[in-house]
Amino acid sequence: MNFSARRQRVRAILAGDVCVHPGSVFDPISARIAEDVGFEIGMFAGSIASFTVLGAPDIVVLTLSEFAQQIQRITRAGNLPLLVDADHGYGNALSVMRTVQELEQAGVAAMTIEDTLLPRAYGAAGAQLLSAEEGLGKIRAALAARRDPATVIVARTSAISISGLEDAIHRARLYAAAGADAMFFTGVSTVEELAAIHAAVGVPIVIGGSDGEFGGREGMAAQGVRIALQGHQPFMAAVQATYETLKALREGVSPKALTNQPSGALMKRVTREADYNAAMKDFMGL
Repeated sequence: MNFSARRQRVRAILAGDVCVHPGSVFDPISARIAEDVGFEIGMFAGSIASFTVLGAPDIVVLTLSEFAQQIQRITRAGNLPLLVDADHGYGNALSVMRTVQELEQAGVAAMTIEDTLLPRAYGAAGAQLLSAEEGLGKIRAALAARRDPATVIVARTSAISISGLEDAIHRARLYAAAGADAMFFTGVSTVEELAAIHAAVGVPIVIGGSDGEFGGREGMAAQGVRIALQGHQPFMAAVQATYETLKALREGVSPKALTNQPSGALMKRVTREADYNAAMKDFMGL
């Protein structure tokens, strides 16, 4: 499947009437697993990219090239449409244009661009927002830079938890009017906030939290939510499993006694061994 076809699949989700949870992925094998078990879309978060590539906290020290390289490894491993968190676009509006070009080339289906001031300013005690005007300029730049019209540009704001619901809605209206394909809201905590957003914003909604207070996927879908993140538990589980395995081995546990190992059949499936064997037979006479 080509990248444009993957992007059209995301557009179909946004144009539909159901809410989906993306599979949080971080490398080729996790993306293949997400695809194999039936996730409609994958999510590669900026925080998970920082953990995976640098082993660093989520403080925006990852570079665009490092981010794009890991994305390319993920997208070439299968056919799962990938939504990525492009943070602030790695700079000003011109940097956003470069970000869109690089991430399109890496094969993303959709990307978020946010209006948070990143990295954190000197002396700032907490998160800060760009002006609405600068945030709008970044979204307009992102839309102008995309080469494939199917690429999904999602405007993201954390204004709800910084400057309030009214400002979040004001910003969302600006970004939607500029042509953003969807709006990503972080910090939504009540059904009333979600209902107010739905009533005010005329584009599909993505939210960064989806607990039962919103009525599950059906309740969120009724409020215009088409993609609802659940967190990034797969990477966290991998860290825990790796820690426990290495610690056990260091303490003298026999490798044969470990119980958290994948079966041989699973490893063959996630590494696509059958495909490689077929290629060796066809092209190498093996």
